[in-house]
Amino acid sequence: MDIKSIEPKYYILSEFEFMDGTTLENQVVEYLTIGTPKYDDEGHVTNAIIYFHGTSGNFQSIKRISAALGKGLPFDTEEFFFISLSTLGTPGSSSPSVSGLANEYPKYTILDMVNFNKQFIKDCFNIIHPMGLIGNSMGGFEAVTWAAVYPDTIDFMISLVSSYKVGGQNYIVSKVMNDIIESDPDFNNGNITGQLKRSLRLASKSMYSFGLSREYYMDLSVDEINSFMDEFADEDSEENVLDAYYRNIASMNYDLTSVVQNIVVPTLIIGIYEDQYFPPELDAIPMHALIENSKLICYNSYLGHVGSSELNKIQNELDDFMSEFKS
Repeated sequence: MDIKSIEPKYYILSEFEFMDGTTLENQVVEYLTIGTPKYDDEGHVTNAIIYFHGTSGNFQSIKRISAALGKGLPFDTEEFFFISLSTLGTPGSSSPSVSGLANEYPKYTILDMVNFNKQFIKDCFNIIHPMGLIGNSMGGFEAVTWAAVYPDTIDFMISLVSSYKVGGQNYIVSKVMNDIIESDPDFNNGNITGQLKRSLRLASKSMYSFGLSREYYMDLSVDEINSFMDEFADEDSEENVLDAYYRNIASMNYDLTSVVQNIVVPTLIIGIYEDQYFPPELDAIPMHALIENSKLICYNSYLGHVGSSELNKIQNELDDFMSEFKS
């Protein structure tokens, strides 16, 4: 399935209230849908699955699970109605850059991101009970938060290379990125006087070595590493600096330790042994122990964290899990 060929749609939320009490009006939501909705007698969509993208993703990032998405596959597009949106704080949807509010945009939380998604699907699609949630990386923060805070509003949840909290190395990476941004004279406590491209490039380089496996990087020459790192940094430097800065703040404050046990729906936790962001022994395995009704699957991938694109490796396990929800 060619996800890139699907044009986004846009919806305007007439009003959205953040956890800090701030209310913004007429906020845009960028999204796409795949599949055909099914309805109950009251007009509610009954087969919706919401996909939550990772840190640098957007509505198109559902392509990450394309190996399992399509007719006859675990995420069967003839059985389910998939919604993938650019989440709160992401260019394309309500964010510091898109809203035009810059540093006056509310400093949102992961729960704000969840509530934004939740309100959008209700207002736009009349969905009050999505069948399931699939969250990749930072998107997993949203899926796990939704399942913990609103446990009776879904039927299942899948956490893909993610966790129930940010700590240790992941906290350090986000903190270093924001420290670099704050150190730029043009940042000026958020009253930005330039594009800060140099700082964004440095901040991006600070995280480059975690996306793929250690083995992957060892197979690259020094010249290849330099070239790929520059390419990665150049691409990230095009992002609005406050979008990146605010997103890091939301991630650094993510910790569901006290409520993750509230998740009661069938939960599939997927980890990758070579993942440097979320090593299973530190994230997926402890989360599995905390969620009673959960199943854990871990597999090997040379691509490390990015290996979540290789779901064909666990197609049988995905089929088993999803079979309960197919009509």
